[in-house]
Amino acid sequence: MISISSNPSTGPDPLAIARRYAAEAAGPAGWPVPLRFDPLERWYHRLAGAADHEVWLLTWLPGQHTDLHDHGGSAGAFLVAAGTLVEETVARGRLHPRQLGTGAGRRFGARHVHRVANTGDEPAVSVHVYRPALRRMTRYRLDGGRLRVADVAEAGVAW
Repeated sequence: MISISSNPSTGPDPLAIARRYAAEAAGPAGWPVPLRFDPLERWYHRLAGAADHEVWLLTWLPGQHTDLHDHGGSAGAFLVAAGTLVEETVARGRLHPRQLGTGAGRRFGARHVHRVANTGDEPAVSVHVYRPALRRMTRYRLDGGRLRVADVAEAGVAW
């Protein structure tokens, strides 16, 4: 089990949590669950939950992606544990890509909207940490340079 120290006023650093999970998986024991790569959709598994955060493991085959989405008020981070992912964020009405290779991570605030994709030729694995635990996600579409709500997914229903 991974132990993370935290600052009582801000809680644990979500990127540090993701890095520790990825580092532990690189050891002889590997991931606590076998990785699955589903050709129809991204595979995900909740690794841990605590009072102040939760941790998810995701796999991505080439071409798999999310829609534009937020995290329902949760802040957090994600780390690319293997492969390469592209994160796109919206600024000035346009998508702006950022490529993240193995070991690269990104913290995000509670109002962060992004799309993540595996645009490469190899599978990818990522670790995502949400603080507080993810309860809902709003999906968006970019219409005429503006974000429009497409739908809202609820924990326990959509995932």
